[in-house]
Amino acid sequence: MIRIALTLGDPRGIGPEIVSKALSDPRIAALGAFWHVVGPTGCGVVVDDVLGHWAPSGDDATDEAAAGRLAGLAVARAAQLALDGTVHGMVTAPLDKAALLAGGFDFPGHTEMLAEIAGVPTTMMLASDRLRVVLATTHIPLRDVPAAVTATALRQAAHGTRQGLMRDFGIAAPRIALCGLNPHLGDGGRFGREDETLLAPVAQDEGLAGPFPADTVFVRAMRGEFDAVIAPYHDVGMTAIKVASFGSAVNVTLGLPFVRTSPDHGTARDIAGLGVASADSLVQAMAMAVDMIRRRMEVAG
Repeated sequence: MIRIALTLGDPRGIGPEIVSKALSDPRIAALGAFWHVVGPTGCGVVVDDVLGHWAPSGDDATDEAAAGRLAGLAVARAAQLALDGTVHGMVTAPLDKAALLAGGFDFPGHTEMLAEIAGVPTTMMLASDRLRVVLATTHIPLRDVPAAVTATALRQAAHGTRQGLMRDFGIAAPRIALCGLNPHLGDGGRFGREDETLLAPVAQDEGLAGPFPADTVFVRAMRGEFDAVIAPYHDVGMTAIKVASFGSAVNVTLGLPFVRTSPDHGTARDIAGLGVASADSLVQAMAMAVDMIRRRMEVAG
C-alpha cells in the first residue's frame, strides 16, 4: 500500500481543518493510500506522529514562534520518514513563513527547506489540469530578481522541469517554454536586453521554446502548445497559475528522491476555525501525490 506523510501545517491556520476534511472525503478514501498524519495534538485531528501539543497562550509573538516551530518540525519529520523509506512521499498543509522563521527554521518555504534536508537541488512547480508553471527563482524580493535570474538558475529549472515531467507526469518528450523577463522581451533593447543575451541562449542550449513574452506564453500553454512554462520570477508564474486554476492547482517540489505536493494556497488565518475552508486543493494535492508515487513504482518495477 502507498504510504504518505501528511503534515498539519501552521496550527493557527486552516491546515488542521482541511486535513480533517480531506481525510473524510470519499475521493481520498477511493485512492487506497495510507495517510500518516504528522503534527501536534490539540488541533482536532488524530495524529500518528506526535511532535508536541498546540495550546495557544494568547501572546501573539509566543504563539507565532510556537506555531512555526511545530510546523517546521512536522516538515522535517515527514521528510525524514520519506528519506528512510517509511513513507513514499509527503503532502504538506500550508506554512506561515514568518512563523517558520520565528520558530527557528530560517527558510522561505517548503521548497527551500526540503532541498536542504534532502541535500539536492529542487524546482518549484505549480500544476493543474490546465497549466503547469515552474519558477526559476522563488521567494525573493523583486529587487533581487535581476541578479538571481542567471544562466545557472535557468538551466537548473530546465533540467528539473524536464526530469519531473518525464518521471512524475509520464510525458516522454516534454515541450517546455521559457517566459521572458522584460515587457515584450525588451522590445529591441528599449526595456532591457536580458531576454536576448541571457534567456535566449539558455533556451537554445536546453531545448526550450522561446523565450516568449509573459502576456502570451501562458495562454499558449493553456491551449495545449506546451507541457510547462518556466517563469523567471515568482509572481509572474504564480499569477498565471492562480488565475487559471485557483483552488485546484497543486504545488509540486521536483528533484526530491520522494514525492512532495501541497495545496496552492496559504494558511488563510482570517477564516481559520470558522469551518468554511475548502479542502479541494489539498484533495487535489493528495490525489496527485498518489498518482506520482504509483508512476514511480511502475517505472521502478
